[in-house]
Amino acid sequence: MDNRPIGFLDSGVGGLTVVKELMRQLPHEEIVYIGDSARAPYGPRSREQIREFTWELVQFLLKKEVKMIVFACNTATAVVWEEVKEALEIPVLGVILPGASAAIQATKNGRIGVIGTPMTIQSDIYREKITNLAPQMVVESLSCPRFVPLVESGEIKGSLSKKVVYETLAPFSGSGIDTLVLGCTHYPLLRPIIQHVVGKEVTLIDSGAECIRDVSVLLNYFEINHERGKFPLKHRFYTTASANQFQKIAEEWLGQAIQVEQVTL
Repeated sequence: MDNRPIGFLDSGVGGLTVVKELMRQLPHEEIVYIGDSARAPYGPRSREQIREFTWELVQFLLKKEVKMIVFACNTATAVVWEEVKEALEIPVLGVILPGASAAIQATKNGRIGVIGTPMTIQSDIYREKITNLAPQMVVESLSCPRFVPLVESGEIKGSLSKKVVYETLAPFSGSGIDTLVLGCTHYPLLRPIIQHVVGKEVTLIDSGAECIRDVSVLLNYFEINHERGKFPLKHRFYTTASANQFQKIAEEWLGQAIQVEQVTL
């Protein structure tokens, strides 16, 4: 048993979609979350900036004495996850490989779409992971730079978000994909609109949610599960931008009251 918390990092609020899944699958685990909304989105930034910012988030979580770190950010996973994983003694998980594996299992016609931030798509890491596992797959990737600002602003249900999603995903019309990877943890907050635009026959893969299955496996493997029922959980959420804005989005998405603290990295 290990009663230390699990650390989550993201460029903003998107990683809350991963936290929600952890709360569902592993409700006995404690959470420390840091979202760098002040510098979001990471997608259009240079690799060096993403690397620098991500390491700052990692160091913040290490000071909170976490037992594991989850990269709840596809862009950070694509750029620096391998480096951080090799440097730390605690387990470090990313969201890309679980999402790639789930897409391969879900597709029936072998045509998979991937949407993500400019950096994630530029890295081509989803295509690489998918075709390494299943070379026969056809992967079509699309950058969606307008999605993260929509989510960070809380604009996830109105006419503007519907317009942006429809225009952005237009290239998938007639593509024949039957599976679409949401290759950014912000995107599940737009899931109903994305599903409507691509059609109900397309299976959506939430890479962050898939990652929690790997978290569960590693907790069991290393025998570092939190003791159940002995201690009250004290989830902690931190943001580099407005605590009020983060709290509003988080409470709506998680369906519970939380405390948020603004910090400077």
